[in-house]
Amino acid sequence: MTQCPAARIGDKLEEIDTPALVVDLDALEANIRYMSTFAAANGVRLRPHAKTHKCSAIARLQVEAGAVGVCCQKVGEAEAMANAGIADVLVTNEIVGRSKLDRLAALSKRIRLAVCADHPDNVAEIDAAAARFGTVLTVLVEIDVGAGRCGTQPGEKALELARRISAAPNLRFGGVQAYHGPAQHVRSHAERRQTIEKAGRDVRRTLDLLEAEGLHSDIVGGAGTGSYAFEAASGVWNELQVGSYVFMDQDYALNLGAEGERVSEFRHSLTLKTTVMSTPTPDMVVTDAGLKAYSADSGLPALLDCPAGEVLKSSDEHTAIRFARPEDRPALGEAVHLIPGHCDPTVNLHDWIIGVRGGRVECLWPVDARGALF
Repeated sequence: MTQCPAARIGDKLEEIDTPALVVDLDALEANIRYMSTFAAANGVRLRPHAKTHKCSAIARLQVEAGAVGVCCQKVGEAEAMANAGIADVLVTNEIVGRSKLDRLAALSKRIRLAVCADHPDNVAEIDAAAARFGTVLTVLVEIDVGAGRCGTQPGEKALELARRISAAPNLRFGGVQAYHGPAQHVRSHAERRQTIEKAGRDVRRTLDLLEAEGLHSDIVGGAGTGSYAFEAASGVWNELQVGSYVFMDQDYALNLGAEGERVSEFRHSLTLKTTVMSTPTPDMVVTDAGLKAYSADSGLPALLDCPAGEVLKSSDEHTAIRFARPEDRPALGEAVHLIPGHCDPTVNLHDWIIGVRGGRVECLWPVDARGALF
């Protein structure tokens, strides 16, 4: 059951109850503008990934700023976006099973929809679902460009799968999905570039084979917050599927620039507001949010604008923070804002995102695709 939000519109920042997900609207909008301007300047389409925010209000801001649509990972996410008026969705994942595929086919009659496949049996299943609903589904061949996750092999294997899609009576070949997830978190700028250049060679080889048989790829999708500039410059990818840039979590902030600097073009817009609930020692505080309020799979959160503090550990409902000097330690009842280590699963733990501008609550956005796991 959805919980009531921890604030009301017009509340001051300090009045927001905790733990609560808070978005700095100025920072969020600046991140959205930057990426939209970048994509337009580089002649590529922008299709942000909604798995990051799971929030149709943010998806609408992205589309209004120039995105052609959004990506989703699950049918439930796509349904939530469609229900909120997002008319163009790419499911950047394999969808298996009759019930899910029937929902996908039904959804394709309402919006522009595409899905990925990496196995001939799945292609046949998608075709059968489209036939049951009297629709034509657009299918992309997903190739593994180094992530070691889903995807058929580049080259001949991908061509063989594209042939099957093109030959299926209820399917349309839509292009190639080539996302390299691990490359997003390679810290070295040069190594990230080299990784994407290698992936690009695999994609180009595959596209050449497809084009030789008259199979045109409308979408060549991939890229992420850590590598998008390389894909945009490649001349290979034509859609950027970035997600985390809207929030900019702590893990992405560890990536280095070309000069070895740790400065990003994106701002930390998403924080978890917490409250000091205990001061057990002169140099330590414990706040009222732990693993049930943020994900630690990519590391512990960091403190916003508080270099004197270091997050020591977290448990279900607590975060322990140490300060180098006792005089820097917040007092009992004071607020501490945490930058999540990984924004995507953190957002999925919350019902609401609270938008703040100028120190006051301006909007309350439901995380309307939260829990859309199937």
